[in-house]
Amino acid sequence: MIRRNPRGDLPRVHPDAFVDPTAILCGLVIVEADVFIGPYAVIRADEMDADGHIEPIVIGAHSNIQDGVVIHSKSGAAVTIGERTSIAHRAIVHGPCRVGNGVFIGFNSVLFNCTVEDRCVVRHNAVVDGCHLPAGFYVTSTQRIGPATDLARLPRVSADASEFSEDVARTNNALVRGYKIIQNEF
Repeated sequence: MIRRNPRGDLPRVHPDAFVDPTAILCGLVIVEADVFIGPYAVIRADEMDADGHIEPIVIGAHSNIQDGVVIHSKSGAAVTIGERTSIAHRAIVHGPCRVGNGVFIGFNSVLFNCTVEDRCVVRHNAVVDGCHLPAGFYVTSTQRIGPATDLARLPRVSADASEFSEDVARTNNALVRGYKIIQNEF
């Protein structure tokens, strides 16, 4: 469902993207080419700051927003998801937030008020809150990363984890093409 926010902004979806009919996109949302947005995802850019301003929620090309993901932002702050990035089932990305290119965010993970740079992997049920995660870091399942976390203790993304991230992105790009072919059957 594509709908306006109270200010009147409508989402802009590239014609080569696929948005599942059960997903909700509301307000100042920009979806770039070859993006897959799965069933029951909610991407909502509707809160304004005190001056009535809203920054967009941008989903970069070739990224995938999987089933049940929620992307929202407080008081009109920006949320940017880079290219070839995967946000897995039921994750929450709450702005202000910037996620780089080639990132994998695992099932049920939560990102809030943070930056996750290129090629990071955040595994399932992890939390990244109020911090800057530099490029190429690996956050294990159920780990919580915050402003007091000693990043020197975090491992770097392994070749296997990087290949897994790339495989998820490739698989979801194939889904975009497949669903675009049959979308009129829904």
